[in-house]
Amino acid sequence: MKKTKLFMDTVVQIEIVIHDENLNEKAVAKLDHAFEMFRIVEQACSRFSPDSELMLACKMIKKPVQISPILFEPLKFALEIAKLTEGEFDPTIGKTMEKQGFNRHYLTGEIMDSNSDVSATFKDIILDEKTQTLFLERPLVIDLGAVAKGFAIDLAANELKEFEGFVINAGGDLFLGGTDWYGSPWKIGIQHPNIKDQIVDEVGLSNAAICTSGSYERRNVKIPGMHHIMNPKTKNSPNNWVSCSIIAPFAMMADAFSTAAFLLGENGIKLIEDVGLTGKFITPALKIVNVGGNYHDNTEMA
Repeated sequence: MKKTKLFMDTVVQIEIVIHDENLNEKAVAKLDHAFEMFRIVEQACSRFSPDSELMLACKMIKKPVQISPILFEPLKFALEIAKLTEGEFDPTIGKTMEKQGFNRHYLTGEIMDSNSDVSATFKDIILDEKTQTLFLERPLVIDLGAVAKGFAIDLAANELKEFEGFVINAGGDLFLGGTDWYGSPWKIGIQHPNIKDQIVDEVGLSNAAICTSGSYERRNVKIPGMHHIMNPKTKNSPNNWVSCSIIAPFAMMADAFSTAAFLLGENGIKLIEDVGLTGKFITPALKIVNVGGNYHDNTEMA
């Protein structure tokens, strides 16, 4: 059973392995619930919608605002990664991204131009776990693009966990549940950064996520080398890698660490090794660097 919808500026496809036709009706209901998770997370976490929970909260400066768990949890995780990377990864990058042209809603075409401070950092965000409140020290725009989609994937996966196998694919960020139609781990290809329909490597996964951050997906055509992954300190896009794919137990983890590793350049290798994850990085010279996990040798791309 397979179905596709559009959420978060990306095509989301969900496939469920069903060998017993008696489960079809239940699968249809669960499939709808899984897609609903994407709608709920987008409504809470989008910086492209002025009426999202996130953007409404960003208007409240120097006063605590109670926020939902759907916003609190991914923001909390983003701040943890910001601390871990000493601000190389920073969810307050939103205004900088607006200024670079990444500010248009994919459905309505509406342009976001927020009145905020580009010098803000993650240290200007205070979360209170006990009261579930957000406190902003100064005007800023929070961007949760590196965690929200992964969070939605994880919530959707939780809806489908009782099935023997399923795949959630949100624009190339995936969670692979159980086994495929033949009872084997799911085979997932790593996309060639320059040739859209070509696969450069393959991994077998079961009950794990793989997410990729790449410079080839969303580029600022007016500025050479500028793309949607931007260093919050330099306001420029790093280009040590053309893509970083991270394998992790949860999609939000894979999503965030793929972006963080990309931002850190060569130091991204150490980050992934230190946290015990597995990565496949591709250099501008089109060399695959296998990091952590069971991978040890660098291999040339075909």
